[in-house]
Amino acid sequence: MITIALSKGRIFEETLPLLNAAGITTPEAPEFSRKLILPTNRADVRLIIVRASDVPTYVQYGAADIGVAGKDVLNEHGGIGLYQPLDLNIARCRMMVAVRDDFDYESAVRQGARLRVATKYVQAARDHFAAKGVHVDLIKLYGSMELAPLVGLSDAIVDLVSSGNTLKANHLKAVEEISAISSRLVVNQAALKLKHDAIQPMLDVFALAIRK
Repeated sequence: MITIALSKGRIFEETLPLLNAAGITTPEAPEFSRKLILPTNRADVRLIIVRASDVPTYVQYGAADIGVAGKDVLNEHGGIGLYQPLDLNIARCRMMVAVRDDFDYESAVRQGARLRVATKYVQAARDHFAAKGVHVDLIKLYGSMELAPLVGLSDAIVDLVSSGNTLKANHLKAVEEISAISSRLVVNQAALKLKHDAIQPMLDVFALAIRK
């Protein structure tokens, strides 16, 4: 049995064409089902639906053989025990520093101000500001990041930005790009050895599909 870990939403939807290319379909969509384990048309393949941030952990510990996770999640996880053979080029966005429209970020950085930064991507934020030599106090949040600067909790946020519409709606602006983000295929290293004959053909099909 090959177990593939996916998260609901954009990653699931954009992974479906790749699964279809490998001849894998599921009769149930997670948005309309309460099931956390979804069967597929293949008796030897199943999908498990987990929180996006948990995908690397399920794969690392062998509860899933394969998973799809954003580079942002993998950076925070550290990638321990994971083989990352493919950038799937799906769920693309950017990790950005954003501030209130009326906040002069460049001036604050230039003057050496100590900034309060709210984010759930603590490792990425720490590495980014350390490389710039900017002193920051990091505030860990799990959601509604845009609220933090508006109520004075932070001077800036580090978050994923796709269209930028949410920032504009909350009178925020992106001031610095940290990195481009896309989703990667991750494989349990032990599973790749023990189930090589089942997993490698999937990897080959995925690689061919993303080149088209």
